Amino acid sequence: MAHYVATVRTGRPPAEVFAYMADLRNFAEWDPGVEHAEQVAGDGPGPDAEFDVAVTAPRGPLTLRYRTIEYEAPEKVVVEARSKLLTSLDTITVRADGDGSLVTYDAVLTLNGIARLADPLLALSFNRIAGRAAAGLVAELDGTRVEVS
Repeated sequence: MAHYVATVRTGRPPAEVFAYMADLRNFAEWDPGVEHAEQVAGDGPGPDAEFDVAVTAPRGPLTLRYRTIEYEAPEKVVVEARSKLLTSLDTITVRADGDGSLVTYDAVLTLNGIARLADPLLALSFNRIAGRAAAGLVAELDGTRVEVS
């Protein structure tokens, strides 16, 4: 299992940040590992939203279908993608922080089946990939990375 958590402090209001983050079509704007994303079910972010997200993979783009499995606007959205190879569970939380927001992106990536034996290797590469995504999120939100205990 690969796990990565990043928290970003931004001056933007929570409702604005939540709406942006819950709409996975925006992922390509801040995550360099995402080639493109499109909505395939629902109308904007919400409990019935599904998105096809094409991510960069060694053998070319891999499209993952993310389904919203929890939606508590304007504070939390959880999306999950399952394929034969892997499962990705991403939790985004937004909370007020003075005049701005704290945004936490928590991603867990697990290989499925016999591929689970390679989870330790996945964790190493996922940390590099997720680190670039976190840097992109900081830049997109005009924020700063913070450590939260």
